[in-house]
Amino acid sequence: MTTLTVTPGYGRDYKSAKAVKADWAAGMDFVIANPGNATYINKKDADRYGVKVYLRYDSLRKVVGA
Repeated sequence: MTTLTVTPGYGRDYKSAKAVKADWAAGMDFVIANPGNATYINKKDADRYGVKVYLRYDSLRKVVGA
């Protein structure tokens, strides 16, 4: 299974794992954390392609599984 680490899209940031997971579940866009390649992804896309996702939050200092 492929895994990706994603960061909140459009300048958003979260202070808690609960908040970031809620927006992921709601289908908000996140950015695949690959330098030089701002590709957006959401829960629907990840489910479609069978990708396991880790969400970065709190100024990108913390990570939680989606």
